Amino acid sequence: MKLLEGKTAVITGGSRGIGKEIALRFATEGANIAITDIVDNEEFATTIREISAHGVKAKGYISDASLFLDAEKVIEEIVKDFGTVDILVNNAGITRDTLLMRMTEEQWDLVLKVNLKSVFNLTKAVIRPMMKQRNGAIINMSSVVGVSGNAGQANYSASKAGIIGFTKSVAKELGSRNIRCNAIAPGFILTEMTNKLPEDVKNDWIAKIPLKRGGQTGDVANVALFLASDLSSYVSGQVISVCGGMAM
Repeated sequence: MKLLEGKTAVITGGSRGIGKEIALRFATEGANIAITDIVDNEEFATTIREISAHGVKAKGYISDASLFLDAEKVIEEIVKDFGTVDILVNNAGITRDTLLMRMTEEQWDLVLKVNLKSVFNLTKAVIRPMMKQRNGAIINMSSVVGVSGNAGQANYSASKAGIIGFTKSVAKELGSRNIRCNAIAPGFILTEMTNKLPEDVKNDWIAKIPLKRGGQTGDVANVALFLASDLSSYVSGQVISVCGGMAM
């Protein structure tokens, strides 16, 4: 039997990058997949088709994770369409990098809203269905910079550090209902976003990594699969770094 057979997973920001890889990995293990994103485009439609090709139910929802009412509405729709929500992956996120002295209030507020408030919104929305079934796995995407900080990313680092504190608090609140909550802290993962970085910047990052290479989206997806499945049935409130040893 597959690890996630018959489960329903909701993945925010699931149409590309790490979110898409997690969706595809979960689908190979039998999970039905609901992805949300803020933009309806060909990439979004293509991802849904790729997920469906694994023989599972897949549906996309256009929703702004940073808006509380949107989060409530989309979870209601997903429960209606799929019957349940067993797994939530809070993956939606953005960057607006710049040094603090140049950072605008808007850049600060937007990153905190999209990266951190979205985690509150979706988690709060899934609590009732998960409590009703007395089972659930919540996975929040943090970052190594949420642990160590990073120059030029005060807003991003603050949002990802906030996710860690939120994760541990939720794990304590919901553990008695058999709902687990964990975080993943990716390091330098090769994605569309990191591929746009200048070569000297990428090389500088890689030089700091003991494994001397960037990670793949599949590396993060494999850890997400572990945390979503019964393989981690006694793991909650933890932060797992996927960083090649960079954060030690």
